[in-house]
Amino acid sequence: MTRRIIHIDESPIRFERWRRYLPSWLQRFLPSGGGNVEDHHGKGMFGFSVFLLSESLVFVSFIFTYVALRLTHSKNWLPPGVSGVELSNFVIINTVVLLSSSFVIQPAENALKDGRLNRFRWLWLMAIAMGSYFLIGQLIEWSKLDFGLTTGLLGATFFLLTGFHSLHVLAGVILQIIMLMRSFIRGNYNKGHFGVSAATLFWHFVDIVWVFLFSLLYLW
Repeated sequence: MTRRIIHIDESPIRFERWRRYLPSWLQRFLPSGGGNVEDHHGKGMFGFSVFLLSESLVFVSFIFTYVALRLTHSKNWLPPGVSGVELSNFVIINTVVLLSSSFVIQPAENALKDGRLNRFRWLWLMAIAMGSYFLIGQLIEWSKLDFGLTTGLLGATFFLLTGFHSLHVLAGVILQIIMLMRSFIRGNYNKGHFGVSAATLFWHFVDIVWVFLFSLLYLW
């Protein structure tokens, strides 16, 4: 008979006191006090949420830098002969595909929770395809621009923001591929699916960041 090991909650912040007052969707990201060692999903999601918070601070610093440079160099923002970034139908379609993927990956996670493995696989594969479509579209857009990374502040900031975001999209796609492959291991998700939940949360983060970047780079 396997002895159950119990965690002792030694956190200086007693989340349990006010955790119950939060909506259910937010409770999953906060650690619960103590519990069995096998019940690590909540603590894992809390740790991953802190990681995403640190990533968001990096994006915020880049965005503030872009805004500051754009405001202080408004007269010479566009180098001679450069038309700048244009909001084309191609960019709009690419954006719609990426943002729509959040409405695909979340039902995929929900399907796994309900034990519908085949539905999870198909929806998860669709999310992978949509993320890959965005990456390919981003590469095509870069190739058609009339400026490059070294073309003044415009080129440096645009490629820094979109390149750093695309790196996160690529990481998200790789995570999704790994989670999909693990679904074919018999009984892999019987004891939990923290990896799928973390990959889903990461993907929502990537989509939210793109909303800000899209508004900043294409609508301003």
